[in-house]
Amino acid sequence: MKAFRQFIENYVILSEKDWNQISDCFVKRLVEQDEILLTEGQICRHLYFIESGLLRYFINKDGNDITKFFTDAPYCFTSQVSFNAEKPSTENIQAIEQSVIWQTDLKQANDLLELKCWNTFVRKLIQEVQYYTEEILQEIQTETAENRYKKMIETNPQLLQKIPLKYLASYFGIAPQSLSRIRKKIVSANRS
Repeated sequence: MKAFRQFIENYVILSEKDWNQISDCFVKRLVEQDEILLTEGQICRHLYFIESGLLRYFINKDGNDITKFFTDAPYCFTSQVSFNAEKPSTENIQAIEQSVIWQTDLKQANDLLELKCWNTFVRKLIQEVQYYTEEILQEIQTETAENRYKKMIETNPQLLQKIPLKYLASYFGIAPQSLSRIRKKIVSANRS
């Protein structure tokens, strides 16, 4: 849980008392590679913190998986609308690699909102997630798959080593063969 405390302290100052109250609400869980944490149509019952590992959010459209985004450790995650409104999820969450997560339920998460530090943490985290979501949507609408891939090389090169080609291609909205061509083109340009 040390990683979780450090993560929260990136946003707020925690007293020992507050930390003890927060940590008592979370339970550790080991998630196997390719395990589905949430299936479309189910209600998301947990707020999570990923301590190690990598996750993928995806939807299934006409039998094809479309990757929306990835969550790399350390970070908090959930299916926000499903979790908060207790509605069936419109997305799936899958572990790309074996992951260690900590989870709490809606009641405990809401009870923690009485703590000023937790309330501030959640507010700042939601704002950050909204910013990232807007950034992804803008990139999808304005950038080519090649430019989005180049940006990922610059900002998150370690992710490219961990994510299978088919998931990356789906995230960029192209076929795996097209992504292979883009990768070869970039490697070739870098050698020149």
